[in-house]
Amino acid sequence: MYLHTTELRVRYGETDQMGYVYYGHYAAYCEVARVEALRSLGTSYKQLETDGIMLPVLEHHAIYHRPAYYDDLLTIETRIEQMPTVAIRFAYTFYNKAGEQLHTAETKLAFIRSDTKRPCRPPRQLLEVLTPYFS
Repeated sequence: MYLHTTELRVRYGETDQMGYVYYGHYAAYCEVARVEALRSLGTSYKQLETDGIMLPVLEHHAIYHRPAYYDDLLTIETRIEQMPTVAIRFAYTFYNKAGEQLHTAETKLAFIRSDTKRPCRPPRQLLEVLTPYFS
């Protein structure tokens, strides 16, 4: 299993009238965490796109345990729990500064060739760097 941690501070404009982070922003927070997890593995969305690979989201599942508030510093643990094939799954757990679990989510993305719009295998470099985490 691969684990990466990202910190993100809640901005005022991301809260609703109740003072909670608006639920729709959690999907964007997952994207930030996912992008940073891939970057930590030596790849980036930009490089994938340059190489002709897109990563559309196929599924997004979310559970809201407790609210996050303006100016909270969130810690997002991002896990890749199985080797990717033509799809890759990311699991996320959000914590506040007190260590309380706020949110859990999972996304499934497909590796798609830009030119054909057909599924493809992940880049070899990504598989090579992930292999030690699953041996």
